Amino acid sequence: MNKFNIVVASGKGGVGKSMIASSLAILFSKKNRVLALDCDVDAPNLDIWLGKGGEWDETKRLKLVSLPKIDYNKCNGCGKCAKNCQFGALKMKDNKPKINNFICEGCGVCKEVCPEGAITMEKTNNAYIKSKITEFGFPLITGQLIPGFTGSGKIVEKIKRQAENYQYDVQIIDSSPGTGCPVNAAIRDANFVVLVVEPSLSGFSDIKNSLEVIKHFNIQHGVVINKWDLNEKITKKIKSFFKAKILGQISYNQDIFKKISNFKPIVKTDLFTKKEINDVFEKLKQVILN
Repeated sequence: MNKFNIVVASGKGGVGKSMIASSLAILFSKKNRVLALDCDVDAPNLDIWLGKGGEWDETKRLKLVSLPKIDYNKCNGCGKCAKNCQFGALKMKDNKPKINNFICEGCGVCKEVCPEGAITMEKTNNAYIKSKITEFGFPLITGQLIPGFTGSGKIVEKIKRQAENYQYDVQIIDSSPGTGCPVNAAIRDANFVVLVVEPSLSGFSDIKNSLEVIKHFNIQHGVVINKWDLNEKITKKIKSFFKAKILGQISYNQDIFKKISNFKPIVKTDLFTKKEINDVFEKLKQVILN
């Protein structure tokens, strides 16, 4: 098999995306060289679903955003920076501008409008990337956006660039939910996207939005319905909408949470969910090999 990149995505969070991604990585690793990427950088948890085995290598700190720094010896308190900040990150206090880094987007407008040249833009640590070899023998690369900072799409790009240093047959990417920048960065050069959806009104609506993004990049896709038995009426609608794109369905099982709380990967359990996921895996193989 040549290099094949599979992204596991979803329209909303909490639908079982990381469970599917971790399971596919483990199953593919039995006969292929696998590389797993956790690109859900706002809340990475693929390591948990893989059982937290293996030791992390050295963590790489990333400086991907620039934030303003004010030289108060030059500042004349005119307030132009605060007046022109579209995000409300600069407020005047005691005739001096104060920065709220948690809502600053690093756009640099404040620097441009400052008549005294009192504001400079400085690169700031906003994320980190780390990697390890999992207990299943394949590498895992994960990224984490530091809370309060922006730039999640840029972090995903950095993770994917680091992945170029590895030899693999199948790359499994656990994407962020939704249709934002990190999702676009994750799927834009993928060979196939596995969409995970739950049978709820919001889940069905959001997955249609995800489908529009996938169509924009002209990428093949398949759909997994998780917790299908919680609302069989909407499950039927999802099947009718996606038709032959359905890769399989997984029933709701509370024991999944008990297993994962003990860092037990689902495909290493005796749950019926294991068989359902394996069925999805077999159907996926048929689809991508044809």
